Amino acid sequence: MISRGAIVLCAGLVLGSSQAQTVTAVPDELEGVGVTEHLGRMLSPELKLTDDNGRQVTLGDYFDGQRPVILSLGYFRCPMLCNLIWNSLVDTLRELEWTAGQEFTILTVSIDPKESSTLAAAKKENYIRSYERPSAAAGWHFLTADQATITELATEVGFDYRYLQEQDQFAHTAVLFMLSPQGKLVRYLYGIAQEPKTLRLALVEASEGTIGTAFDRVLLYCFHYDSKERRYTPAAMALMRVMGAITIAALGSLLLVLWRVDRRRKKKKAATDAR
Repeated sequence: MISRGAIVLCAGLVLGSSQAQTVTAVPDELEGVGVTEHLGRMLSPELKLTDDNGRQVTLGDYFDGQRPVILSLGYFRCPMLCNLIWNSLVDTLRELEWTAGQEFTILTVSIDPKESSTLAAAKKENYIRSYERPSAAAGWHFLTADQATITELATEVGFDYRYLQEQDQFAHTAVLFMLSPQGKLVRYLYGIAQEPKTLRLALVEASEGTIGTAFDRVLLYCFHYDSKERRYTPAAMALMRVMGAITIAALGSLLLVLWRVDRRRKKKKAATDAR
């Protein structure tokens, strides 16, 4: 027999997919659960949290003006969805040459005000071990907060969730929030798993030029994030402009080579005629 809680969890997984088909009847537990995008919004740097060492910090402490930030909201004792999201994130991170704490920062914030920094530290230890990059401990932070702070942060990013008292669980959407180095909401990545290319381009976009190669920035110009496909897809006009520029540059180079060859030929002929 499938429990009511399991049904809620499965429905939560569906909500995490922007490809999900329209459902005629939404379970009562999922009323009001979802995401309202606030792209371009600056998050409040003064929000007070507790880090995985038990120290009091503010959200602004993690906006250094250099590194983009991946923000994830969930809870550490989550029986399934949060673990699926974070496990998939680790799998993707391992495929990137960039490392948390060097090129970017990760903030994992609990939406359960009852969870402690001790639990946060244990969760962090597990994921850093799974990440297999010990230095990432300096750049992946597991944070807790009181209810007022959680509510304000969730409201600012548009993360609507519900506490299900009967199951003692939270219903929420599978989403990652990509923030600029100054704390601006730049992109929402939906779904449990992200492709390495998608996460890389999202980090480049969120960084606003602080990380990534010139080729990454060209790719970002030619691709835009499609929330239905949950990945970056070609932007037709931008791609045409770039291809046109490449074609013009190639033709220009060819004409320059032909002109130089013709010039040498004429000089050689003139020298021969002068003898």
